[in-house]
Amino acid sequence: MEYMIFALVALWVVVLIQFGVIYVLARQIGVLFERVAPVGAMISHAGPEIGARAPDLMLPNLNGPGLSLGAVQDKARLVFFLSTTCPICKALLPALKSIRADESRWLDVVLASDGRETLHRHLIEAEDLGSFPYTLSSELGMAFKVSKLPFGVLIGADGVVIAKGLVNNREQLESLLTASETGVASLQAAHSLNAA
Repeated sequence: MEYMIFALVALWVVVLIQFGVIYVLARQIGVLFERVAPVGAMISHAGPEIGARAPDLMLPNLNGPGLSLGAVQDKARLVFFLSTTCPICKALLPALKSIRADESRWLDVVLASDGRETLHRHLIEAEDLGSFPYTLSSELGMAFKVSKLPFGVLIGADGVVIAKGLVNNREQLESLLTASETGVASLQAAHSLNAA
């Protein structure tokens, strides 16, 4: 009987220690979130400025009829620049599919790249991208001065660049959409407004 009481007391001591450890860890995670502020898409100052009209281009589409960029449309467009050899680009494809499904009432997602068509056809097949508008155009990349991938540009239905930048994760990709909702180009811009 004494062993049972001892075991029960020992178990309660262990449980209380676990609660203490969990509390300390949760507090430490909160401190980390305060220190490491979320970072939106890393804005590039090359290419059309935010608030300027996007270049008016007629582009080929590997998955359907040609598409017009920069003209007034019925929906905003998220142009995602990718490469067949970019692992981060491929890792973001599920996020793009999710965004496309969730935001389809106001947003079209366009995939953009350049290079050999056969490599992109393999990517389209391997990643099930047949329903996405997919353009191969070095002219488009040069118009937006894309120098690093993956890169995203959000163009409003009125043809104006709302947000753009290097996107290395889902959070940065979603920050482009947040720019449309808040009217602030990026989290960096919001932080600089708050500092002023």
